[in-house]
Amino acid sequence: MNYKTNIDFRKETLIKLLNTIIVHEDEIIKALYDDFKKPAFEAVLTETNYVISELKDTIKNLSSWAKPKKVFPSLLNFPSTDYIYKEPYGKVLIIAPWNYPFQLALCPLVSAVAAGNQVVLKPSELTPNTSTIIAKIIAMTFQVNHVEVVQGGVDVSKNLLSQRWDYIFFTGSVPVGKIVAKAAAEHLTPVTLELGGKNPCIVDETANLKLAAKRIVWGKFINAGQTCIAPDYILVQKDMKTKFIGYLKEEITAAYSDKPEQSPDYARIVNTKNWQRLTEMIDHEKVIFGGQTNESDCYIAPTLIDESDIDSLIMKDEIFGPLLPILEYSSDADLQTVISKYEKPLSLYIFTDNTAFAKQIIQDYSFGGGCINDTVVHFSNKRLPFGGVGHSGIGAYHGSLSFDVFSHKKSIVKKANWLDLPMRYAPYKDKLATIKKLLKWI
Repeated sequence: MNYKTNIDFRKETLIKLLNTIIVHEDEIIKALYDDFKKPAFEAVLTETNYVISELKDTIKNLSSWAKPKKVFPSLLNFPSTDYIYKEPYGKVLIIAPWNYPFQLALCPLVSAVAAGNQVVLKPSELTPNTSTIIAKIIAMTFQVNHVEVVQGGVDVSKNLLSQRWDYIFFTGSVPVGKIVAKAAAEHLTPVTLELGGKNPCIVDETANLKLAAKRIVWGKFINAGQTCIAPDYILVQKDMKTKFIGYLKEEITAAYSDKPEQSPDYARIVNTKNWQRLTEMIDHEKVIFGGQTNESDCYIAPTLIDESDIDSLIMKDEIFGPLLPILEYSSDADLQTVISKYEKPLSLYIFTDNTAFAKQIIQDYSFGGGCINDTVVHFSNKRLPFGGVGHSGIGAYHGSLSFDVFSHKKSIVKKANWLDLPMRYAPYKDKLATIKKLLKWI
C-alpha cells in the first residue's frame, strides 16, 4: 500500500496506532514511573491522553487537511484556477527528548505519518523504559519500511544526523539544536527545532497573588520542573514580594505536603548527571524554601531561591528543574534589564489585572508563546501554534499546523485554453505603456 498517496491507508494505520496505545496505556504509565517516578496523573494528563487526543483529532480531520486547497487566482493568469497541493517530504527523522518522552515522540510521529511520510524515530536513551514501550507499540503498528524506531545514545544520534533526510524534527536543548541545524545544513534539509530558554514570569502589583502562586507552583513543579515551557524565574513587583513568597510556600505544601520526597505526586530528576547539574546551582544561603536533595533517588525538593544577582550560576542558563529563583522589580526598566539579558524565551507569563500592562509586555518582548494569569496551558490548545523564536526554536506545530509542518506545499496553476491574451508575448513593441496602466489596477 502506498502510504504517500493513499489517505485511507494513513487513517487505518493511525486508527491501529490509537487502539494499540489505548490497550498498552497502563504499560506506558508504568514505564514513565520507572524512568523518573512520573505520577500516573501527570502521565495521563501530559503524555498518554494528549497523544490519544492528538490521534483522534488527526484521524477526524485528515481528509480535509490533505485535500488540495483552492485559492483565488491572480488576474495576470486569467483565466485560471489555482491550488495548493500538500505532498509528503519523504523520509523524516524525529529525535525526541526525555522530559515528556512519550508525548514528544508520538505527537510529531502522528503528524508525519498523517502527511504521508516515511519516519525514523529516535527516542531518548535517558528514559529507556519508555523508549522500549514506544518501540514495541511502533513495531506492532507499522511496517519497518514505513516507521522504524532506532534506539541508542549520542553515537546513534550522530550517525543518524550524518545521513540525508528530507525533514528533521528535533525537540531538546539549544546546544544540541545547533548541532542538528548544522548537520541539516549539509544537505539543505528543512528542520523544526523545539528548544527552550529562560522563561520569565512577571507578577505585578495588581495580580491575584494567591491564585497566581497556585498556578505558578503547578506550572513550575509539574514533572519536577523538567518542562521546556515551565517558568524559569519570577519577576515580582517589589512591594508584593514578601506576601507572594508566603503564598508560594503555602501552595507548594498544599500540593506536595511538608515532605515532598514522600509525595506520590512529585517526580524525580531523570538521572544523576542532571541531578548534579541542578544541585550545583543551589546557593543554600539564598534558599528560602526547600533545598533538600537525595542523590540516591535523584530527588530535589521544590525550592524557592531569593535571587538578586542576574549573573549568578542559576541565572546563566535554562534551569530545567524544580528550582525557582525569585527576583524583584520596581519599574519597566528593571524588567527590561533582566528579560533582555537573555535570548528570546520559549514562553513568557504575566500575572496582572492591568490589561494595558499585559498588552505592553506582549508587544515589547519577543517569545514563542505564553499566558496571561496562568502558566503552561497554552500548550494544550491545538488551535494555537507551539514553537519558539530565535534561540528557543525554529518552526511551530500542533493541530492542523503539525500536518503542514510535514507537508511540502506545491503551487499549481491550471490555465484554461479558451482564452489566451496576447499582451505578455514578444514582440513587446508598443505594449509597454499599456502594460504599465494595466498593472496599476492589478
